Amino acid sequence: MPVRVGIPRALLYYYYFPLWKKFLEQLGAEVVVSGRTTKGILTRGVQLCVDEACLPIKLAFGHVQDLVDKGVDVLFLPRMVSVARREYICPKFLGFPDMIRQNVSDLPPLIDTAINVRNKDQDIHRFIHEVGAYFGKGSLQSWLAYRSALATHRQYVGLLEQGLLPEEALSALNGKTPAPGSGQEDLTVAVIGHPYNIYDPFISMNIIHRLRESGARVLTADHISEEKVNQGVGRLPKKLFWTLSRRVTGGALIFDHEQSVDGIIHVAAFACGPDSMTGELIERYIRRNGKVPFMNINLDEHTGEAGIVTRMEAFLDMVRWRRAVV
Repeated sequence: MPVRVGIPRALLYYYYFPLWKKFLEQLGAEVVVSGRTTKGILTRGVQLCVDEACLPIKLAFGHVQDLVDKGVDVLFLPRMVSVARREYICPKFLGFPDMIRQNVSDLPPLIDTAINVRNKDQDIHRFIHEVGAYFGKGSLQSWLAYRSALATHRQYVGLLEQGLLPEEALSALNGKTPAPGSGQEDLTVAVIGHPYNIYDPFISMNIIHRLRESGARVLTADHISEEKVNQGVGRLPKKLFWTLSRRVTGGALIFDHEQSVDGIIHVAAFACGPDSMTGELIERYIRRNGKVPFMNINLDEHTGEAGIVTRMEAFLDMVRWRRAVV
């Protein structure tokens, strides 16, 4: 029987899952994904994790526990250090495998090989070799498996840049045609935030779906090419060395600069260090220009749905009123 490898539906799942799934399957593994976020999964995560951690990390703990309960043979939790030259991922991502080992009982073995391409892209070969060796594959087999997975990832990114959301893009990769939009949208709203905050329907209060139901076309930073993102952050006086923050900030600033949206909603997680800086940076630049309406939403495990919905509805009403009078 193939080894059952568990991948939590959290953190960078919304960006790298197609790559990881294809890579592991090409190595002969069976991929098992944790269930969709529920109150129970979040509650378990909060109970297991340290209080000082941010909401996405607490949620990831709950998804790991869900995989443990499913009885997977091994957990795939790569140690995310850097995915781009001269940039870093959040330090909590780097230490996540160690936090899991210390706080979750009855763990299966962990594949926590480091992904670190900060100094040179070739460092990814170490990750490929070590993961392949875990499944008894040689360097050549492992590289061929990764190259096939990389092609799938590029296709996935292309679908995102065409305007699909992650779940829609995953369905398209599986041969399903995404449902067309209603065509009745009278507004375009950018939802800016890390993928694990804005795409998880539970912790985001399903804000993207609610905006669509309210007659808004929704865009995110993942709908923008890397070139456009870099143009956006090029307006800053200094380079951002947090990869995820660079994407979020670049997306917000390019939407603002091009005035291609009617409003921008920034979604951040409480207790996120990088968000506390980039969120302020984004807000200052957008409000300084004063051309695109802006709203900031902070999420934690206590965030109430009613408050978010009320603020969103008021924001849309204000944007529509502004369009009518300008």
